[in-house]
Amino acid sequence: MATNGDSQAKDASQKQRIRAVTAASIGNFVEWYDFAIYGYLAVYIGQQFFPSENETTSLLASFAAFGTAFIFRPLGGFVLGPLADRIGRQKVLVLVIALMSGTTFLIGVLPTFGVIGVLAPVLLVLARCVQGFSAGGEFGGGAAFMAEYSKPNLRGFTTSFLEFSIQLAYLVGTSLILVLTVTLSDDDMAAWGWRIPFILGGLIGVVGFYIRSKLEDTPAFQQIDEQGKTADAPMREVFRTQKKPMLQLAGLTSIQWIGLYIVFIYTPTYLTEQLGHTSLDASLSTLCTLVVAAILIPVLGRVSDRVGRKPILFISACLSAIVSYPLFLLITSDSMAVVILGHVLVGIPVAGFLSTTIAALTELFPTHVRVGAFSISYGVMGALLGGTTPFIVTALLASTGNLMVPAIMLIIGGVVSALTVLTIKETAHIPLQ
Repeated sequence: MATNGDSQAKDASQKQRIRAVTAASIGNFVEWYDFAIYGYLAVYIGQQFFPSENETTSLLASFAAFGTAFIFRPLGGFVLGPLADRIGRQKVLVLVIALMSGTTFLIGVLPTFGVIGVLAPVLLVLARCVQGFSAGGEFGGGAAFMAEYSKPNLRGFTTSFLEFSIQLAYLVGTSLILVLTVTLSDDDMAAWGWRIPFILGGLIGVVGFYIRSKLEDTPAFQQIDEQGKTADAPMREVFRTQKKPMLQLAGLTSIQWIGLYIVFIYTPTYLTEQLGHTSLDASLSTLCTLVVAAILIPVLGRVSDRVGRKPILFISACLSAIVSYPLFLLITSDSMAVVILGHVLVGIPVAGFLSTTIAALTELFPTHVRVGAFSISYGVMGALLGGTTPFIVTALLASTGNLMVPAIMLIIGGVVSALTVLTIKETAHIPLQ
């Protein structure tokens, strides 16, 4: 049964909405900033924590450590998601940003293999596990927080800033690494330069912790809490009533996970390790792609408020499936200008999908189980596709030598998501349940 959470959202002041968007975005920024810089710095991390005479072995070990966070992400979703439905979104969001930013800072100061031996990779993996656990409650909680504070006719635009914060995190991470790459020698980057982005990420998290600690919970949650309508056993309620929308979320996020990690995180490594470009060229290409994506996401999020979620999602997923192969042929060109063009263009349909996905996904679930259902399904897909994608692509490239492996992955993700879009109802103009 629909609640009047949307009508309460209308009563929230503009100042409250801006603070809610800022609070959700900054925590999400810290999460994805960390994941982004790890992907960009995977080569250096592999050298320092997983030294090997074979560079591919070190890189695979580095990406395997990267992927451990996604193994723990579903656990975080199972624990923190239902907890947010029971005690409130704000309390859980304060907890997860403390965990995320603390472990990001910790990675920046960890001793390497050369200093403490095998304990170094063990501590790195443990830090990644804590990050994965906290991330399991971050994205679903942030998505619900934004959606439930949004004006009903601006929900697509408002929630698009959660995805915008991901692009901003990648953009800041890429820009910082670009500056470090230009100003430091490769030896200095390997020795200590790679630490700087992690330390700064931890400090940014302190700001986010302060902002979140001062917020009230969403009007929609406050309403069901006051009326005694929160779920007594949210986990049981999720699996009893939300199986179909959780499966739909899993299908919808296929291109989201694969696209994010191939286009925005893995491609810099692909350009340097597979195609022989410099780190500077790879960073510039990624920077251009991120700028275009960051511009498109809020624009198309607003368009989805007018034309609906399904057209944007379906067209974007289909385009990703259709154009990825020819665009990756451009990326393998010898001309850096052509490489950048291909990279930017392959990112556009992914950005189109991201612009609308948060609104569509939060609208699948009722308020009393929204964070739990979202976080559990999203976390499982993150474990299956997010953390494994760079590892799988690296392994397949090493075993087959086929430079089109990333494109094939994008095609598969696009097809699965496009087919799933056909199974959902249009929710753009329907009040939150």
